[in-house]
Amino acid sequence: MELVSTVNDTWKYFAAGSFVGFTLLLLLAYQTQPYTSLLATQNTVVEFASLSEAAAIKPLEHFNITVISEKLNTTSFDQDVDEKKNTTTSVDDNLMNTTSVDEDDEKPGNKKNCNMFEGRWVYMPEEDPSYDSTKCPFMEEKMSCQKNGRPDSEYEKWRWEANDCDIPLFNGVDMLERLRNKRVIMAGDSLNRNMWMSLACLLYSSIPSSSVEVSAESPVYKVLKAKDYNCTVEFYWSPFLVEFVEKHASGRKVLVLDKLSPNSVQWKGADVMVFNSGHWWLHGGKMRSWDLFEYEGKLVEEMPIELAYERAMTTWSTWINKNVYVDPNKTTIFFRSLSAVHQTSADWCYNITQPIDEESIKSSPQRSDVLVNVIKNVIQGMSNLIQVKYLNITKLSQYRIDAHPSIYRSSQWQLMIKKFENSLTGYADCSHWCLPGLPDTWNRLLYAFLFYNTSGDMST
Repeated sequence: MELVSTVNDTWKYFAAGSFVGFTLLLLLAYQTQPYTSLLATQNTVVEFASLSEAAAIKPLEHFNITVISEKLNTTSFDQDVDEKKNTTTSVDDNLMNTTSVDEDDEKPGNKKNCNMFEGRWVYMPEEDPSYDSTKCPFMEEKMSCQKNGRPDSEYEKWRWEANDCDIPLFNGVDMLERLRNKRVIMAGDSLNRNMWMSLACLLYSSIPSSSVEVSAESPVYKVLKAKDYNCTVEFYWSPFLVEFVEKHASGRKVLVLDKLSPNSVQWKGADVMVFNSGHWWLHGGKMRSWDLFEYEGKLVEEMPIELAYERAMTTWSTWINKNVYVDPNKTTIFFRSLSAVHQTSADWCYNITQPIDEESIKSSPQRSDVLVNVIKNVIQGMSNLIQVKYLNITKLSQYRIDAHPSIYRSSQWQLMIKKFENSLTGYADCSHWCLPGLPDTWNRLLYAFLFYNTSGDMST
């Protein structure tokens, strides 16, 4: 019996000890649970704080390890955007942004427009001319320098590049598509005819010749029609833009400053208008066209050229402002600035085959500078309802002393230089331009100005 009692007592003590031990374990577990929960909570907060940053950048479907990779990629993209701020998107990447840049992403619409007219000429030795002048059957002889025998062709291999953006290259098919069912007119002097000839050749060489009609025999009116696009490009001879009367009742040649050129009635209805006037105002001596000015019904023998030019250009701007012939919602108007003349003994184009540098430009001011200031003031004073775009090719043309026809204005140049060997300065053409050549750049800028976001900066 004592043995049984001893065993029972042992089990009682064991059971009691086990109960106490189990109770102590439960108490210990209960006390440590808050710390375990807190640690888990802290880890969760850290994890979700990290994920929320990525979620703020890009919506996410899952919070897992792949989020880290997405966040890193997104950050990398943002850094890439930062690196590209204040730079120009390449033409191939995004044509619509070729000439404007974002200065501040946080200010929508805050754009810095590119001034296409401030830049430099870059030599492109491998670049082919825009077209073959021998395959442009209506090319004027005095512009066909290669056909006439000019021995060098380096002047065809320079490309104008703006300082702050990429200017789109000219695309004739694209231009015609954008000008479908539209009419373009160029009115002005022989430099605008030079520009028309360039544009006509650029477009003519872009499409099958069978789809083009050209009438270019007359020096006062020329037209190219792209039949498949129902687009016409016309030139009207009007060197002063106001009326010039060769057979006035006074028996003198009279420049009427307050009456627009008679062919202005034919400008009516054009979708794009490109005007110029200036070179003929600067002719002196025997080259001067007029004997008298007429203004407000009075004949005047002498008048400062700046004043006469201002009055004539005001007559032109009044015609534009009246909106009788011009629908501002339909018509885009340009005034092309004066191009450079390199005719003086210190600045003569004869036998020059390279552009001149910035210092040479500064040391050789143009006689036309005073007229440039006048037309800029006239344009700035026009009605806000109609915006005239200033195609400012003056400075970029000044560099190109090498691009004039010079003595190669005629296929008979060898005979002509013998005839004028004592007066080559009078024979060499240092005001017009070879084609292909500089006017192709003018038309490239016109193309960019028409169809891309560009600046109308008035700087020279």
